[in-house]
Amino acid sequence: MKARDPQDDVIAVLREGLPKVLPDYLKTRRWFGGKAREIRAIEVRDVVPVRAGKLQAYFVIAEVRYAAGPAEQYDLLLTPDSSAAGADAGVPPLRIPVQQSSYEMVLQDALMEERFQTWLLDALARGESCHGQNGEIRWIPSAALKQLWQPSQGALMPSLMKVEQSNSSIIYGKRLVLKVFRRLEPGINPDLEIGTFLTEKTSFRNSPPVAGRIEYAGKGGACTALGIFQGFVVNRGDAWRYSLDSLAEFYERVQQGGVVAPDAPDGTVLELSAAEAPSSPRERIGAYWDSAALLGKRTGELHLALASGEEADLKPEAFNDQAKRDLIHSATGLLNSTMKLIRQKLTQLDGEMRRDADEVLAAEHQLQRQLQLLANHKLSATRMRIHGDYHLGQVLYTGTDFVIIDFEGEPARSLEDRRKKLSALQDLAGMLRSFHYAAYAPLLGEARSRAENSSSLASWATYWRKWVSASFLRAYRTTCGDASFIPRSQEEFQLLLDTYILEKAVYEIAYELNNRPAWVRIPLDGILQVVKNFSSREK
Repeated sequence: MKARDPQDDVIAVLREGLPKVLPDYLKTRRWFGGKAREIRAIEVRDVVPVRAGKLQAYFVIAEVRYAAGPAEQYDLLLTPDSSAAGADAGVPPLRIPVQQSSYEMVLQDALMEERFQTWLLDALARGESCHGQNGEIRWIPSAALKQLWQPSQGALMPSLMKVEQSNSSIIYGKRLVLKVFRRLEPGINPDLEIGTFLTEKTSFRNSPPVAGRIEYAGKGGACTALGIFQGFVVNRGDAWRYSLDSLAEFYERVQQGGVVAPDAPDGTVLELSAAEAPSSPRERIGAYWDSAALLGKRTGELHLALASGEEADLKPEAFNDQAKRDLIHSATGLLNSTMKLIRQKLTQLDGEMRRDADEVLAAEHQLQRQLQLLANHKLSATRMRIHGDYHLGQVLYTGTDFVIIDFEGEPARSLEDRRKKLSALQDLAGMLRSFHYAAYAPLLGEARSRAENSSSLASWATYWRKWVSASFLRAYRTTCGDASFIPRSQEEFQLLLDTYILEKAVYEIAYELNNRPAWVRIPLDGILQVVKNFSSREK
């Protein structure tokens, strides 16, 4: 008779005990997206044991079912090793009582353990595979791994990134990064898909090269991405931080110079981008003017690279009637629900925010008409694969250049939605909204004793936002030329851009009202700018 493997007993304890203790544990994890939902049940779908030298660890695929809405799957990496570093790092352990005994299994997050971090990279170099009851985990290196690192070059010191994210990331000797996906969906992960395409099929080099992946293959054949290895980008932080630093210098200059804030330039940002800019905004904004232009150029190069795909999942397509209907339906539904939320929260707003909110509510029917304009407008621009969640926080600043990261799309959307072909102008709208946030963030972060000073800086914020956005758009349009995803007319470009800016700002209002009410003035102002653009076209 074959002897029972002690490992089977541990796996049995995990299968039976984890569902009882995971609800409380998951609610302490930053990467768990169901904190606001009622957990009805948890099922351990598979446990895959791995041996990292002397450290025993387990990949656990757990399905979380809720009282309402779809279930979600999460990836947990656990070790019962008592020497693991999780407790020292303040990460709460998982304690599982073992039935019919006084024994308690104590588990820590294996990603906190350096030995496990090192083993994950070694497993990629070896092309490792490990089997569970219902599937296997595979480490699949890409051709780029050899250019980035080979085992013969020596071990790379791992370091778990301390920043709390929806994923977990390990840096290896400033040569490689492993991003471990926590919330799982079977199918093609867009971060892996787009990153691999850019690395292997294009000349675009302003995104991290993909060095390999970790995937879980179920017995039914469906694969789920568990992690992606990429080249490490030496950087000075993201473009959001760089923008705030530049803005701090800008506001200091204009205050010290004692110059009265100029009126915001006439015309839309798109119209400003189509004309040669005067010298005064270049001089006042300083080095960031050229930085915005460089970011616009890199964004254009990214879109040109993405539009070069010949595979069915990547090749650009016409912006047909169904795609228009989907956009209008989605944006209109979001607008209606957000207007309802504004009315519910209106009494919590005061001063300028209350006035802006009242003005947005008064323009509700006008905004609905704005969205309906697309229905009768034949669109010349194609749809394509885009970044999908593009803003200053998704760009790294190297000191001389920009590198675009994180092609997952909006995490709250389904994997299917994140892989849809959309207008490139949605990415542009995301970045323009990010410039808007950056311009006002320093003003919201400081208590101003004199209202006139605050008003003056708000005027400078509008000035900075419009001219920086114009610099970005001008360089983008110059780079893309007459690419198929660029609207053929200025009217179509403005219509699409306003639609996506409106949709983004409406989403931001709902987020800010529920999380940071003091910031709601930024998206309210964004919507009022769209109203102004729409009104000028109606005249």
